[in-house]
Amino acid sequence: MSITVRYFASLREQLGASEASVPAEGIRCVADAWRRAQPDRDLPPRVLAAVNHAHASLEDPVTDGDEVAFFPPVTGG
Repeated sequence: MSITVRYFASLREQLGASEASVPAEGIRCVADAWRRAQPDRDLPPRVLAAVNHAHASLEDPVTDGDEVAFFPPVTGG
């Protein structure tokens, strides 16, 4: 019973890890997954999130077995 939390691009570099596995108990939404995986760090502003490879808001639900990904905003050109 766990949730996989993945970090991409500059977040991965800042945190020094590409992923974490956290217990699913008590996690209801994307923001909860960040707080559980990174209890000593605030969620950076403008961070984007996905649940199971689909864009998600910080309030979107998360359940056991889900994959939650966090990545900085990107620009193209």
